[in-house]
Amino acid sequence: MSRVQMITVGPGDGDQRLDRWLKRMFPHVSQIRIEKMCRKGELRVDSARVKPATRLEVGQTVRIPPLPDASAQPKEPAKPKVSPADEKLIQSAVIYRDDHIIALNKPAGLPTQGGSKQKRHVDGLAEALKFGFEEKPRLVHRLDKDTSGVLLLARTRQVAQALTAAIRHKQTRKIYWALVAGVPTPYLGEVKYGLVKAPGHGRHGEGEKMICVHPREIDRTEGAKRAHTLYATLYRVASRAAWVAMEPVTGRTHQLRAHMAEIGHPIIGDGKYGGSGQENLGDGWGAQLGGVISKKLHLHARQMQFEHPITGKVTSIEAPLPDHMAHSWDTLGWSEDLIEHDPFEGLR
Repeated sequence: MSRVQMITVGPGDGDQRLDRWLKRMFPHVSQIRIEKMCRKGELRVDSARVKPATRLEVGQTVRIPPLPDASAQPKEPAKPKVSPADEKLIQSAVIYRDDHIIALNKPAGLPTQGGSKQKRHVDGLAEALKFGFEEKPRLVHRLDKDTSGVLLLARTRQVAQALTAAIRHKQTRKIYWALVAGVPTPYLGEVKYGLVKAPGHGRHGEGEKMICVHPREIDRTEGAKRAHTLYATLYRVASRAAWVAMEPVTGRTHQLRAHMAEIGHPIIGDGKYGGSGQENLGDGWGAQLGGVISKKLHLHARQMQFEHPITGKVTSIEAPLPDHMAHSWDTLGWSEDLIEHDPFEGLR
């Protein structure tokens, strides 16, 4: 067993969860042991009791009780290696890379992070994105499983903190493209419905669904959060469908999908919010166009713009459409190069 240790949080280690910081310092200490040390008050920050999720600040002093020697701990099972096929998949998705940031064009259908039923995800496959670095790159934001497009990863913790803060403080821009049922009017507008989690956990995933709340009812609805989306109708096919650009001013779960469905124009292929089994003929409800148009979700994170945390330069990254959306665009007579201007110039 080691002795009691007093360690000062150094530069670059701030704004980090206590449990994650401790695991970096002592990889052999389990999460269960960390939680136990917190409950018993053995693990303290500036002499105060803490929780595993307590965020550290530079200059704070962490009291660490005696810990077992690393050599006495049973070896953890080795992390599963990324298969050659998955390595090729994730590396082929890289659309931007420097010494600080990696940007992917995330494939539709690949989750960003793991869960109880998700064993194959970007966070795990990031082991194949080290490109000579000791640690794998870190996720700084998320995309829904079935949404494709620009996904940023930071190659160092300092860059991850800077990008996360920029996203939190709305210092980045994200523009999405979607194919929606019907034609939104006015062509250029905004949606300000709040969002609240649906009650229940039915077999169709109702517990993960968001319900729109009228702006006047947000403050009176428990759990509701304000949400704000800008949209621009770019091209249309009669009254049946439209190519829409969307910019989320806020970043709520399923915000774009719920907002478009709420105004009567669900995103094509969105079974959760638009009724995937129904074909939309322009005069009814449904999230399929039928024919050769894919039934997959037609939502793509087209562009992300941000100030590079190291160089200070404004960086803009664009991701080409995934195959199923590119096929739909070709079928409808559209091409990606039709849009060369900022569709939200009149709303910003």
